[in-house]
This record gives sequence, structure tokens and C-alpha cells, in this order.
Amino acid sequence: MPQSPFPWRSFSSSSSSSSSSANWFRGFFFIPTCLALNTFLFILFYISSTSTPNPFPSQIPTHFSYSSSRLVSSRNLSITTLRVSQKVSLRNGNGGPPLSLHQTQPSSPLPSFGRGNHEQAEGVFHDEELFLEDYKEMNKSFKIYVYPHKRSDPFARSLLPEDFEPNGNYASESYFKKSLIKSHFITNNPKEADFFFLPFSITGLRNDRRVSVSGIPNFIRDYIFDVSHKYPYWNRTGGADHFYVACHSVGRSAMDKSSEAKSSIVQVVCSSSYFLTGYISHKDAALPQIWPRKEDPPNLVSSKRTRLAFFAGAMNSPTRQELVRVWGKDSEIFAHSGRLKTPYADELLKSKFCLHVKGFEVNTARVGDSIFYGCVPVIIANYYDLPFGDILNWKSFSVVVTTSDIPRLKEILKGINDEEYAILQSNVLKVRRHFKWHSSPVDYDTFHMVMYQLWLRRTSVRLPLMD
Repeated sequence: MPQSPFPWRSFSSSSSSSSSSANWFRGFFFIPTCLALNTFLFILFYISSTSTPNPFPSQIPTHFSYSSSRLVSSRNLSITTLRVSQKVSLRNGNGGPPLSLHQTQPSSPLPSFGRGNHEQAEGVFHDEELFLEDYKEMNKSFKIYVYPHKRSDPFARSLLPEDFEPNGNYASESYFKKSLIKSHFITNNPKEADFFFLPFSITGLRNDRRVSVSGIPNFIRDYIFDVSHKYPYWNRTGGADHFYVACHSVGRSAMDKSSEAKSSIVQVVCSSSYFLTGYISHKDAALPQIWPRKEDPPNLVSSKRTRLAFFAGAMNSPTRQELVRVWGKDSEIFAHSGRLKTPYADELLKSKFCLHVKGFEVNTARVGDSIFYGCVPVIIANYYDLPFGDILNWKSFSVVVTTSDIPRLKEILKGINDEEYAILQSNVLKVRRHFKWHSSPVDYDTFHMVMYQLWLRRTSVRLPLMD
């Protein structure tokens, strides 16, 4: 039989012919399969050699930068828990020095002290060089316009500075107004103003029988209405370049009937709590609650601090009640309910740590008391936006714990060794000048620190006033 020119189409009945044909058939298809496999392997090798995969896919990125108003990660990973250090710099509309905010959001509510993995606390400022540079610029260029009022105004006592020296637990509000009015920051030309001050006094309105506590929101609503209709300054920004100051706790409801103003106006308040819906951190600012003192600080070198910690005060919150319940009979932590029989200052001077415990609000004058007497403050108040937090590094001169850590308080405080405590107390003395009011403002005192907080929050673009 003649041989077919196409052997794969020939089928013989003999086994040898059949086997030969089958082997040839399998060999024909093996060649392109090998070529395809080799091509696939070459492609994989090329991809792996030209790409740089993350060798640590489980790590969470810790460096972030701002770009085109977006937060850009150094690695394209999804994150749920992180420690972020941010530094924001915005230049003002006149091309002047940058507006700088430096903030740290810790991954734990507790500082490093007494937590095992101790980190050496840095200086008392987040960035001292930047602060000093910006402070000089603030002193030179920052301007505030105060809405004018006459002595004949029916509410003059609540709108004008007090004639007497401020005193009492909420003196910070009055001290600020008196200091501002006599300072070089005041301008009578609204066109050069960075901020506009609404000079109503929450404490004054509270004590005015025509207004009282319940009438404060109505008064503020009407006041803003009058300002926005009588002057053009409010309407150009919706109040974003306006601010008011309040230290009394009733001030947190002052804007309840002015919802639009609440979201734009800068609130400088003692009750600076993240928990309050009306308080917006880094738009608003914390005002320290400081009891006025004329005398110089005591001679701290000769003070012998034999007690671990001290607190005394009214039982006006569950946090204070829990503190006294747990430590009220302890020999090292003195937690007292009510007034003391001994001088308050003596107890502060003999204690290493002085406890600031939340009352009706997160704020009390005890932080200022502790600092004045050289006692390291222990902050026991959740969601407290601490005063001057944009500027000062609180972990360098205080201990901040959550209310849930009250049962562990002695363990935490005793976990701070002598060297660490010496650093803390030394830094307390360094920041003391920032927590003091003066009849005539002094550089770097509380007044100037509050002004610096406002300067950080000035609008980055100044809108021109219409003639």
C-alpha cells in the first residue's frame, strides 16, 4: 500500500503502526505547550525583576505628609490603628511666616511614664525654635478688632472690661479681656484686623438677673444678629475670623441657639472637651482656668515632698467619687472629700504629684495650682483638650491617665523613678510662667500664650472689606 503523504491521517490495523502514529501525535502537541509554558515563566520572571514589593507587608506606615490637601501615605496600605505625628504649615494671605500647628495623636491614652517602655520626655515645647520665631511675628503683626460699646449700653458690665482686679475661680475670662484691651494687639482699623473679638462676658451675663443662665443662648443669638446687620465684618466669613472667651462651665451652651455661628466662630473656653459636640479641636482653643495670685511662687528648693499624691475637692462627679472610694484611706495617696482643715498650699507643697480630677467639667483650677506650687500635675479627665496643647508638650511635665486607670494610680505613679520625676518637676518649673496672669501682660504669660493660640488659628486668606 502506498505511503500517505499525511501520516497523521493514516490508520493501520497493525499495533506498530498505531503506536507510531500515537507517539507522533503527542509529540506534535508537546512542542507548542512547552513554548507557551516558557513564555509564561519568562513573563513572571520579568514582572518580579522589575517590581519592588513591600518586604514587610504586615507593617503599618508611620510617616504621612500633606500634599494638595490630601493625606498621602508613604505606603499604599489600609490602616486602622496608628501613631501619627503631623506638622501643618500654611502661609497667610500676605505671604508672611507660616501658620504652624504641631500635634501628636498618641496610640495610647497614657504617657510613657510608668508604662514599662519608657521614652525620654523631650523639651516642654513641641518645637521651641518654631514657637519663638512665630511668637516674634505674632507680637509684630497680629491685630484684633473689638466691637465697640459705650458705658451707657444697658449691658455695659457684661460687654466692657471690669474696673476692678479679676478674682475667683473663673478670673481667666476677665483677665484676658482686660489684658487685650490695653495691649498693642488692638487695632481701630477693621481692615487690618486678623480677628474680631465678641466681648460679651459669660460670667457677667450669668450674674445679670435680666439674662441669667437660661437666657444666655438668647442673648448671644441676638448679639450676633445685631453685629451681622450693623457691621460688614461677620458676613464676609460667616464668623470664621471672630472669637469669644469664656471660662464658666455654662459657656458651653452659649451658642446653642446660634448653630451656624458655633461651627465657624473660634471658641476660647476653659471647658475644652472633645466629648462636647459644640467644641471643635484645633478650631477652638483651651483657656487655662487659673486662680489669680499676686505673690511669687514659693521657694521650691526647700520643699520636702514626702507624700506620693494629693487631691481635695467637692464630690461633684462620679470620677471624684471613685477616686475617694479607692484611695480615700490610703497612706500614700491623700484623696480627701470636701474642704481641708489644713492650708491647701501646704498639701500641694508636700506632695510629689497633685491630682486634677474631673468635676462638672473636664477643667478645674487644680492644674494651675499644681504648676504654681511645683507639684507635677496628674490629669484624670477623659477627652480634655489641654491648654496650649498646640504649643506645649504635656507629657514632659505632667502625667495623663484615663478615669478607668484610677485603681492602678499608685502603680502608675510609683512606676516613675526618681530620675524621671526630677525631669518632670524641672519642666513644671519651666512652664510655670505660661500659667500666670498679670495686671499688665508679661511676655510668654497666659495672655500671650492664648494670643498665640489665636494667631495659629487666624484665617490663611484675608478677605478684603468692601468700602
